[in-house]
Amino acid sequence: MPADCADKAAALMKGIRPVTATDNCRRDIARDLLADLRRLDRHVKGNEAEMREAIAATRTTLTTLPGLGTVLAAKVLGHMGDISRFPTEHHFASYTGSAPLDASSGNNVRHRLNTGGNRALNSVLHTIAVCQIRDGGRGQDYYLRKIAEGKTPSEARRALKRRLSNVVYRIMKRDQRNHLAQAA
Repeated sequence: MPADCADKAAALMKGIRPVTATDNCRRDIARDLLADLRRLDRHVKGNEAEMREAIAATRTTLTTLPGLGTVLAAKVLGHMGDISRFPTEHHFASYTGSAPLDASSGNNVRHRLNTGGNRALNSVLHTIAVCQIRDGGRGQDYYLRKIAEGKTPSEARRALKRRLSNVVYRIMKRDQRNHLAQAA
């Protein structure tokens, strides 16, 4: 609940005149909840400011990727640590759970959804994919191309997540190379 909504709720509560003891109790509970919401809102704003500072300190360019803001970049960096532990983008995709699993049998070549991997990073990729599909651009174009190829919306979104996994990996590798070059 944004601060302006909390202010509106507080203004509405001022106009309420409890009649019964139960109404008084409800008003008191509502005041306590409103105070908790304001406290949490301040905490979230402070936390987001800390994340912005931490992201700036890493000099990452992850936030240039459409759909990936401060909070998601902090999540990626926090879960990943050193990107060099993944020799290829395929290893990274497997770790994030965005690489499909082979479910082929004989001549029948199929892939199935990977339910393993780091679910928090998979969630980040999902959020980026949904934002890119919604907001247009290259992500949406890729998604619509997959739909035109006959994929279901879920399959097309999974394909976009896999592609985004590659993009995130390449950005992090490039950032690491730039950081090492500046240090030398």
